Amino acid sequence: MDTPSPRAVLVLAVALAGLSAPRAAYRHPNFIVILADDVGWGDLGANWAETKETPHLDELAAEGTRFVDFHSAASTCSPSRASLLTGRLGARNGVTHNFAVTSVGGLPLNETTLAEVLREAGYSTGAIGKWHLGHHGHHHPSFRGFDYYFGIPYSHDMGCTDTPGYNLPPCPPCPRHAAATRVARKDCYTEVALPLFENVTIVQQPVNLSSLAARYAEEAARFMQRASDSGRPFFLYLALAHMHVPLGVPPSPPTPGRGIYGAALSEMDALVGQIKRVTDSHGKGNTLLWFAGKHVPFPASRCPVKTPRAPAIAGGWGGGGSSAKQTTWEGGHRVPALAYWPGRIPAKRTSRALLSTLDIFPTLAALAGAALPPNRRFDGLDVSPVLFGWSDVGHKERQSHPPQVLLHPNSGAAGKDGEITALRLAQYKAFYTTGGAMACDGSVGPAEHHQPPLIFNLDRDIQEQEPLDVASREYQAVLPAISRAYAQALEDIATDNVSVADYSKDPAATPCCNAQHVACRCQAPGTHAAVLDCRTERRGTRLWL
Repeated sequence: MDTPSPRAVLVLAVALAGLSAPRAAYRHPNFIVILADDVGWGDLGANWAETKETPHLDELAAEGTRFVDFHSAASTCSPSRASLLTGRLGARNGVTHNFAVTSVGGLPLNETTLAEVLREAGYSTGAIGKWHLGHHGHHHPSFRGFDYYFGIPYSHDMGCTDTPGYNLPPCPPCPRHAAATRVARKDCYTEVALPLFENVTIVQQPVNLSSLAARYAEEAARFMQRASDSGRPFFLYLALAHMHVPLGVPPSPPTPGRGIYGAALSEMDALVGQIKRVTDSHGKGNTLLWFAGKHVPFPASRCPVKTPRAPAIAGGWGGGGSSAKQTTWEGGHRVPALAYWPGRIPAKRTSRALLSTLDIFPTLAALAGAALPPNRRFDGLDVSPVLFGWSDVGHKERQSHPPQVLLHPNSGAAGKDGEITALRLAQYKAFYTTGGAMACDGSVGPAEHHQPPLIFNLDRDIQEQEPLDVASREYQAVLPAISRAYAQALEDIATDNVSVADYSKDPAATPCCNAQHVACRCQAPGTHAAVLDCRTERRGTRLWL
């Protein structure tokens, strides 16, 4: 991934000029949700002073509100995205683990997305970036409420490219000739190139990862301009490739001390800064920009790629194994989050409310004056009082009936996928299952089921090192409330309108621009004419839906 091209800068400049023109006030606010992939809590300078690569995000924090107890709904890709767009955990919406390149299904079609709710309320809706909720048939984002889509259908390590970037293990580039020797490597996709979609059309395969960030910024500016021209409020869901591996290799040697990870973090920060500038030109009081991490950094095989930042907000309790991605430890789901809306959201504020990506759906629906879909229950809350500084509670409200809790599902560690294995009640966090994920040293913590549960007081022990003694007064005082809340949560899910995702696979569902070419390339590689041909074929090269 590289710095923005002159063409992208020109498009952004045009957008800035157009958006700064006086326009009638919108009836409803615009919404921009920026979701960063595999970003750590300490990757923002606003959270950890030793991080120097995020001046634009730090500015966003200074001009808005920073949330320090904010959580991803799951600790892996597809479930976390499904929960954001439905306001429901995987135990309800059916998405409990990741979809594959060959997946036939996706987010169940009977689940209503945030985009569908907002489009019904009069919004222009756009998704730019990673989808990973099904790409075949009507699971594609163009059929899930988005008027416009530009991005990749799943993680950018799930297909080969000509610019593979930095990964561990390193993956080879796409083969260019049928007779080329195929190098089979664990965790590397070498048969099919990573596609880039515009709506239902594959416009590039393999995608050029070096220019992807600039293209996302360009298309985001264009989408906002089109919405502004139409006079409709807009909802833009921008799901970044950063900081998921492979990381882009910088065009010049990284600044000493920053490394490749730092360079990629700077690129992500610059992209967010560009989006903020366009947003401000639209009118600072018109748009809510919500930035959040999807979940925290990658599993053990990729640990050497990332430089540790900030104290280990993770499971320090003994037992071994990973305490980050895929787990229910704080290191797996506590993510950075910022909200910016000049004139509405207080500036220079730090909120300790217990919030989640689950809350984005009901909050934006409420702000748009839209009703939530009927005949189903939601795990997210309307947290607009927290955004506006009127409250600092969120899911911490113990006095409600039933008490507000935040549930944490298993995302690939010990236990059944999607099963509720931990919960948060005020400052207390209870674990019913631990272990099962690989740590950076290669160890895998043994799967353990805890009955009664492990309970930590996060106010005193954010690193989750010392569970409360089961014989202590504190443990005995809080256990009944936790047990009731856990039983009520499981009963609530069991009696809900629960969906079931189709996880079946078929090679025919693989996005392929041209099956006659090696790695599904759109054209023969290596010539200027092929690039031109790709552009002229954009209307005709479609995924078989």
